[in-house]
Amino acid sequence: QVLDGAGLDVDFHLLSPNGETLVFEERKSDGVHTVETEDGDYMFCFDNTFSTISEKVIFFELILDNMGEDGQDQEDWKKYVTGTDLLDMKLEDILESINSVKARLSKSVQIQTLLRAFEARDRNIQESNFDRVNFWSMVNLGVMVVVSAVQVYMLKSLFEDKRKSRT
Repeated sequence: QVLDGAGLDVDFHLLSPNGETLVFEERKSDGVHTVETEDGDYMFCFDNTFSTISEKVIFFELILDNMGEDGQDQEDWKKYVTGTDLLDMKLEDILESINSVKARLSKSVQIQTLLRAFEARDRNIQESNFDRVNFWSMVNLGVMVVVSAVQVYMLKSLFEDKRKSRT
């Protein structure tokens, strides 16, 4: 997501380990991409060469799902499974509940991070608008002061007695 910069747009490229283009977007302000991966190094690029004058501030997050940690967690819990017949709730049920809570918390963290990025982009836009409004308000105030001074001068000149009086 482009947070700050002129136009709030950028090009995005995503290449697979074998050099194949998976995603190519031109002049987008934000995007979410889901890709089935394979082993290897992926390359992604945010390109701003079309806008040589303005710089961009970009937020991106890389989320990797199913990284093989679940299998290890299952094996760690299986050594404690002895004697669970006496319990109403089996240890596997507890593990399933914990994994469900973990997945939901992870999703909540991702959503909050995304909302923070939206808030940062909106704050940058508002600050830019605030500066622009203040600048043009000062210009308008300066013009009003100059116009009022000219009007006072003109009114004074209308009421001045230009006749020469002899005393």
